[in-house]
Amino acid sequence: MRARGLEKRWGDVVALAGVDLDVHQGEIVTVIGPSGSGKSTLLRCLNGLEVPDAGSVHLDGQELRAGRRDIDALRARIGMVFQAFHLFPHLTVHQNLTLAPQQVRNAPAATARDDATALLTRVGLADKANAFPRELSGGQQQRVAIARALAMQPDVLLFDEPTSALDPETVGEVLAVMRDIASRGMTMVVVTHEMQFARDVSTRTVFMDAGKVVEEGAAKALFQTPSSERLRDFLARLHRDV
Repeated sequence: MRARGLEKRWGDVVALAGVDLDVHQGEIVTVIGPSGSGKSTLLRCLNGLEVPDAGSVHLDGQELRAGRRDIDALRARIGMVFQAFHLFPHLTVHQNLTLAPQQVRNAPAATARDDATALLTRVGLADKANAFPRELSGGQQQRVAIARALAMQPDVLLFDEPTSALDPETVGEVLAVMRDIASRGMTMVVVTHEMQFARDVSTRTVFMDAGKVVEEGAAKALFQTPSSERLRDFLARLHRDV
């Protein structure tokens, strides 16, 4: 995945100011930065939920451009996990996982059911297949949301602060699932406030501020020896707040 020159404004507010980003196959790229720095807007532009005012996003050389005839098929290759889960409340957990593969990928019903069962086992929720989202904890709902994204067999999986809406006791179970996904070679872009996850799991970390990429590099090196004063201040403030 490649983004070049992404710009996005909301009236007088500049959300993105010329952002470039490369994500190579098998990489885990974490995006960190203060609130309002443009991290979530960047993700939404990467998967086509937002149309940038300028710049481009390409997946395997194909531009994610509004109006192209195969835009839905291209977007289906980019999975998304949101802060607020966005599960279908009227469907069971199992149905949440099988709906899109059947309707978007034209997967046979039996294949979709078997894949859903395997994914629920993988995220530790095989016993919740017939439950409805309202019957699950926040952490369980987010694990279902991750399994649902994986059910589409995406080329890249985007996470928009997937633990920010969770009780502290359930954050660990979601991060454990994400670590498992990373260990299996999935290409991932993760907007997160979980600095230990970013430091330990990332291939590369990107630090954003005021709609720009201020610094990026190998995760451990970036956290240990940040080169920009802005990142040093950001990390120092986090350390004081712990």
